[in-house]
Amino acid sequence: MRPFQPDFEQMLKVLRREVPERPVLFELYMNMPLYEQVNGRRLPGDDQLTRSRFIIEAFRNMGYDYATLYTSSFRFTHDPHELKTHSLNEGEGLVDEASFERFVWPEPEDFDSSHLGKVAPDLPEGMKLCVMGPGGILEILIALTGYDNLCLMLYDEPELVGRIVDEVGKRLVRYYETALQYDTVGFISSNDDWGFNTQTFLSPPMLRELIFPWHQKIVDTAHKAGRPVLLHSCGNLAAVMDDIIAMGYDAKHSFEDKIQPVEEAYEAFHSRIALLGGLDMDFMCKSSEQEVYDRAIKMLERTADRGGWALGTGNSVPEYLPPKNILALGRAARDFAG
Repeated sequence: MRPFQPDFEQMLKVLRREVPERPVLFELYMNMPLYEQVNGRRLPGDDQLTRSRFIIEAFRNMGYDYATLYTSSFRFTHDPHELKTHSLNEGEGLVDEASFERFVWPEPEDFDSSHLGKVAPDLPEGMKLCVMGPGGILEILIALTGYDNLCLMLYDEPELVGRIVDEVGKRLVRYYETALQYDTVGFISSNDDWGFNTQTFLSPPMLRELIFPWHQKIVDTAHKAGRPVLLHSCGNLAAVMDDIIAMGYDAKHSFEDKIQPVEEAYEAFHSRIALLGGLDMDFMCKSSEQEVYDRAIKMLERTADRGGWALGTGNSVPEYLPPKNILALGRAARDFAG
């Protein structure tokens, strides 16, 4: 078998809703034990540059045309992707005018992003980076206020909620602007969970008023820099899919079978927006390796002549997902390519 050669142009073809020359793999991010397994050694150090190089090596070894990193360690609150369960009501206490005035806002420029340039020699030829955010507009808003508090504030103090959103939004835009200054960055992920199984966290009109204008600015920032941008957002977003497409997002990620299987989502939307991943996480965790492989092959057959889809899971890859099942996706891609 020929060694895998990254070719970011194939990822771009997916994002442009074109047909790639071979199957393309996509994951938003995975986990360190998996990276260590595929690299055959432990992470040699925990500084930002060492970790970035290690992640790039793992994505390359698994057959991806890119690797996902953060711009920096910039965060508003706790890392929303750390391995800990947080209640949506576990806010930072930003709930009234006094707490707003006391809150010390972090500035993205105060955090080191130089690893995005320093890893250039470590990127295999044909490979680029995807930069994801430290949460998204609504995620961070909820993390700052707590969900129950936010619901009350939207009626009691809507002007204050708007000011909080603006403080978050302008910093996230600057976070992405920093990433897009680096030639190593091929595209960005705007990751912001908007809902749960049956509906969005906020009503669609509230999302359109408060949250979507800042998402539009993120999309415009990426496109101005000549890069694609994907939206990762969990939940039932049927009521706002037209908004997502209208904002100009190049691709949508995060799908669940109990909301809409990716097979159905592809038929409904592939002509309007690229779709990434989608093999349901419950399916990925509970199914046999052969069942995962078979579903991947069927989805590759479904999309082969129409494009606009990359093979992957419906969310991110946690440590409890059996490694053999995520590796089965890469095996399906290689076998389908022949």
